[in-house]
Amino acid sequence: MITYLLNKTTYAILTLFGVVTVIFFLFNVLPGDPAQMMLGQNEDSEQLALVKQKYGFDKPITTQYFYYLNDLSPVSFHSKSNQDYTFLTEGKYNAAKLFSIGNTTVALKFPYLRESFTKQGKKVSDVLKETLPNTFVLAVSAIIIAMILGVVLGIVSALYKDQWLDKTIQIFSTFGMSVPSFFSAILFAWLFGFVLHKYTHLEMTGSLYELDDFGEAMHIKWKNLILPAVVLGIRPLAVVIQLMRNSLLEVFNQDYIRTARAKGLSEYQIIKKHAVKNALNPVVTAISGWFASMLAGAVFVEYIFGWNGLGKEIVNALNTLDLPIIMGAVLIIAIMFVIINILVDLIYVWLDPKVKLN
Repeated sequence: MITYLLNKTTYAILTLFGVVTVIFFLFNVLPGDPAQMMLGQNEDSEQLALVKQKYGFDKPITTQYFYYLNDLSPVSFHSKSNQDYTFLTEGKYNAAKLFSIGNTTVALKFPYLRESFTKQGKKVSDVLKETLPNTFVLAVSAIIIAMILGVVLGIVSALYKDQWLDKTIQIFSTFGMSVPSFFSAILFAWLFGFVLHKYTHLEMTGSLYELDDFGEAMHIKWKNLILPAVVLGIRPLAVVIQLMRNSLLEVFNQDYIRTARAKGLSEYQIIKKHAVKNALNPVVTAISGWFASMLAGAVFVEYIFGWNGLGKEIVNALNTLDLPIIMGAVLIIAIMFVIINILVDLIYVWLDPKVKLN
């Protein structure tokens, strides 16, 4: 287990280092001057020079890259000169000084994702704290819907193989995989939020938290979660149905299932105690990949339903070229992928004790 965790930690660090390198150079070769974006129409040559000095935009691209790595690193190095970008200011880094070497201070801090270009100096970490939980709730809800319905419908489809019920479920799952999420979102919002509104009482748009009628307090609106969660869960639901059906049919042909039937166990007992657990491995693989991708792929669904999550924030940041928010969001999504991959390996061991961690 210790060797496995060390290997995975090394792999995670190298993967995230690659992601950081790619997103930094990718987004920093885009046209446009970040300093001008921050100042907007109020720029003049003096202010432009001050902003470039403050954020390190006046340095070569390689120097800016090392500045970015230094910002992300928990152990960072800072100049004692207040004219340098890395000068250790409390409001900027919230770091604890460890020791000094000449004109350099070594400090311990949380990774600094910098400040938004368009939100008046608001930290990217604060933006992510406000939006990521909403996306997480949406993704978890969609996965729960896909997992429960997918496993149940997959079992039903396998039990009634080649009968009308199986064929109906297969048509539904094929249709679910072929329809793009943005089209499903528009269709569901129009149908259930507008045409059938007086029956469903659902809104076309809305987020998890909304202001009350007096604009004084925020309240949770759980009903706003229904439509985006269902839409986001349609495609993984279709995949889970197909995987569960095929995996279960394969398990039904195993010798131990024939032995269980020969001993007189009911079909329900065979499915519950023997078949389902052994058929879940490919489903777990699919669900893990879908959950991680949902954090990145909920962009269109969140934007169409007005869900104030990470996806909608990414769209807004792309429209305004708010590079720190885009880079911070991509990095967070990469971290989620790494963590989920490790958790999936641990779930494999629980599902199948013959699987060993390497």
